[in-house]
Amino acid sequence: MTNASDLPSVHQNNDADAGSTPPKADEALPGESMVLPEEPIVTIEASKSWVSLQLRDLWNYRELLYFLTWRDVKVRYKQTALGVAWAIIQPLFTMLIFTLFFCKLAGIEAQTGGIPYPIFAYAGLLPWMFFSNAVTSSGNSLVGSAHLITKVYFPRMMIPGSAVAAGLIDFAIAFVILVFLMFYYGVAPAWTALMLPVLVMLTVVLALGMGMWLSALNVKYRDVRFALPFLLQLWMFVSPLIYPSSFVPEKYRWLLMLNPLTGIIEGYRSSLFGKPFNWTALGVSTLIGLLLLIYSSYSFKRMERSFADIV
Repeated sequence: MTNASDLPSVHQNNDADAGSTPPKADEALPGESMVLPEEPIVTIEASKSWVSLQLRDLWNYRELLYFLTWRDVKVRYKQTALGVAWAIIQPLFTMLIFTLFFCKLAGIEAQTGGIPYPIFAYAGLLPWMFFSNAVTSSGNSLVGSAHLITKVYFPRMMIPGSAVAAGLIDFAIAFVILVFLMFYYGVAPAWTALMLPVLVMLTVVLALGMGMWLSALNVKYRDVRFALPFLLQLWMFVSPLIYPSSFVPEKYRWLLMLNPLTGIIEGYRSSLFGKPFNWTALGVSTLIGLLLLIYSSYSFKRMERSFADIV
């Protein structure tokens, strides 16, 4: 027969249970799943104000821009036989075609101000190729980076920004060919070449503004992907690549100046060959580029909230 002293002390266990701290409402008991709150604790969304671009976040994530740019460069030339040589082939062969058909057949060289047509055309193709490739890459960048947008938070502006920055590497490689062409034709650079960094920055501002706006639109309207090549093709013919601005009748030149690339392309030629600058056209290009960048930045932030849902 079992003695009472051998039985477990129920009284002591009850006291211990009574003195223990009851579990909190938001803590899961063993074997039970945690109940999530009805409202999210942290919500990442676009600002409701039109004055916040969250520039501090862009600065804090500045190293990410480098890694995304390097990723875009590697992806662009991965498994290619010629690699970065494509950065030279595109403007060089386009220049040869322009020289054959427009210089020899159309006689445009007489209006280039004594500049050999091959380097005249190549100097215009440099900013155009950079702008065209940067807008195309950045316009499709958000859709191509859907796996990043839906998984982790970072400033989404970094994605089109890295696509534009990657194009600067191609621009630098193609610029070396222009130096050789100028040496071959005996054209020495003038002191006005000091304006080149300013013109490059202006080209970047215009490409970033256009690319950022189109990338946000492309997330919502996939027609942008099909319309963009057609738009750039038309844009090339209304830009002074093949011909100088003086080729257009004077009464229609104000229409040509409404194209922001007009002042930029003519500025490159004036900077490289020591010709007078068309400050009016350059001022119009600067104004349009800055306004486009500001507008596209705010539009991008307003549409950013829905990227992860519809990309």
